[in-house]
Amino acid sequence: MQTDLRGRDLITTQEWTREELDTVLDVAFRLKRERALGIPHPLLRDKTLAMLFFYSSTRTRSSFEAGMAQLGGHAAFIESRTTQIAHGDTAKEIGEILGRYFDAIAIRNVDWQIGNRYIRDVAEASRVPVFNMQCDIYHPFQVLADLMTIIEKKGDPRGKTITVSWAYAASYQKPLSVPQSLILLMTRFGMNVRLVHPPEFQLMPEIVEQARENARRSGGTFEIMDDFDAGFRDADVVYPKSWGCWLTTEDPEESARIAQKYTDWIADERRLALAKEDVIYMHCLPADRNIEVTDAVIDGPHSVVYDEAENRLHVQKAVMALTMR
Repeated sequence: MQTDLRGRDLITTQEWTREELDTVLDVAFRLKRERALGIPHPLLRDKTLAMLFFYSSTRTRSSFEAGMAQLGGHAAFIESRTTQIAHGDTAKEIGEILGRYFDAIAIRNVDWQIGNRYIRDVAEASRVPVFNMQCDIYHPFQVLADLMTIIEKKGDPRGKTITVSWAYAASYQKPLSVPQSLILLMTRFGMNVRLVHPPEFQLMPEIVEQARENARRSGGTFEIMDDFDAGFRDADVVYPKSWGCWLTTEDPEESARIAQKYTDWIADERRLALAKEDVIYMHCLPADRNIEVTDAVIDGPHSVVYDEAENRLHVQKAVMALTMR
């Protein structure tokens, strides 16, 4: 266990050691047990968290606010469009000023080729920890919750097969951050990771190469496939979700036209039957129901999406408790 993580930013899990990530999980499980038993844990009494949102959120805002309250502190919601951030506050100014008002800063900015750079610019200017609530490249808290859920449902993740697959959705061109963070983290923990997508929906080459190297170091495997059905076959965990073809086009209309070629990439009962009998279905939510995934799958016995959503609360509390003291 790593006992001194005070002041650490969490922008991507790649920048934390395996021992540090194990510590987060250990603390998250402890806090979850205490929450279930009604044991208070006001570890951050009188601490404050600034939550800066450039895009709205349901689970992220709710879980961070609830988590800070349960830890004895307070979270302040700051919306970029209704503050001076929309009229000239720079990333440096936000880091300098909010870093003096608050004990940590959490940011959600998924603008392509802007979000991650903005978060890092704030972190460079801040005297307090900065947390990535999702950017255009990474979504670290989501995948920590995913890993916690896999451990709960499957035990030791080493040697288990997870399929991270693109699926069709009609709503909007979604960020690459969830699939990219999934392949990075699960390869760190010795899983056999399958990345499945149509040719136009590739992930960033440098992220793919890091995942390949992670797998080599951990003893897991990493492979890229383009057959949706084959990706499900004999998998222990399936995680089909949509993302945009950002590396092919940044035009949302063109992306939507390309996606129309793959409307049959839907997680349904037939495909789930190709996986192992005790497979679990995962999704970060919200899902495009009966487009991206059928009701029978997302509401079925293999789905763990609500446990997965709950675990966002626990891993976030763990990181805040470890870094904001």
